[in-house]
Amino acid sequence: MKLRHLRGRKTNEYLQRKGKVWKGKTMTIKHLSGAPKSPVINPSLSAIYAGTAASTKLHKSAVKRNRMRRRCREALRRAIKNAKKLPTTQLLILPKASSLDCDFSDIETDVAAFLKTL
Repeated sequence: MKLRHLRGRKTNEYLQRKGKVWKGKTMTIKHLSGAPKSPVINPSLSAIYAGTAASTKLHKSAVKRNRMRRRCREALRRAIKNAKKLPTTQLLILPKASSLDCDFSDIETDVAAFLKTL
């Protein structure tokens, strides 16, 4: 399974509006099944398309918001690498403030719990 980037303002806004919500301790994930509708993407490829969003309400410092995004994305990448078979899905990861100070294993636990729901 391959982790690909979810790109484009319209794609992210659509996922923000229509996506199903999963809430964990360190992040909230909005997800939709299937590949994004884009002329660049081949819908027959099996992949997980992931994007992240963190507003300034989360933390004032862009460095810390980016660290939250990177930690969540890396936990997802590791979990997908170990997973056997997952459906093609679009994900929008919204980290919570607790993802900055918690152990990385807590983030991995959240991601594993989410992947069980797919």
